[in-house]
Amino acid sequence: MISKTDILNAKVLIVDDQDANVRLLEQMLSDAGHTCIASTMDPYEVCALYRQNRYDLILLDLQMPGMDGFQVLEGLKKIEPDGYLPVLVITAQPGHKLRALQAGAKDFVSKPFDLVEVQTRIHNMLEVRLLYKKLENYNKRLEQTVAERTAELRESEARFRRLTELASDWYWEQDENGHFTKVYGPVLEMLGITVDALLGESKGNHGAQWNEAEHAVFKANITARRPFLDFVYSRTKSDGSQQYLMVSGEPMFDSSGRFKGYRGIGKDVTDSMRGKGNS
Repeated sequence: MISKTDILNAKVLIVDDQDANVRLLEQMLSDAGHTCIASTMDPYEVCALYRQNRYDLILLDLQMPGMDGFQVLEGLKKIEPDGYLPVLVITAQPGHKLRALQAGAKDFVSKPFDLVEVQTRIHNMLEVRLLYKKLENYNKRLEQTVAERTAELRESEARFRRLTELASDWYWEQDENGHFTKVYGPVLEMLGITVDALLGESKGNHGAQWNEAEHAVFKANITARRPFLDFVYSRTKSDGSQQYLMVSGEPMFDSSGRFKGYRGIGKDVTDSMRGKGNS
């Protein structure tokens, strides 16, 4: 919520070509406890003053010589094309009220002033303006936090990939339907197969034959959604040589316990398995 102190410390600019009107509004605001009051009788100064000070409220007279309030509004809208334009127009012409609102003003008061009405409208507009600024600042902080967290996640993922690359030949993830969604590492080039062939699919295996018994155990683990560690299974390549793969994996679940798929790592352990066979 916006405190009374926040409202009284908000920056207010009075724009009127009549000195008596400026002094009346200044006195009214001062008597109400407002502490940051500025004024100008030159409408050509308004846009430059707003760029410099970003007032929380502008009390703008519409009928001024040389440059009227509508032209001032057009200039302010160029500074705040998408933002909240905190303008309360002052007019003695009833027909100007709707035009002013259509031009971007947020509210209006009529001359001659009803001081109670003016104070109430100023209070309400400042409260809305300060709430808007608070929301705007919150959104900026949120965007910054999201950007920082995204950068952290990307760095964490890159670090994880580097670590898994050191510990294995590839890292993989599957969705709940068994389709691979991520594969990091040179697995395709190393095996000469498509990603689907990692689970023994027939396409793209270049004539290689998986060990059916081993592969059945592997598929049973996946189907039962069990974790598995260092599971070794083999295939006979088209040249008659044996290739051994070691895989570890775990099922993934969301916060509600719904199965999301699998993730794990794999290695080509052909050399070590051949060494065991020869010893």
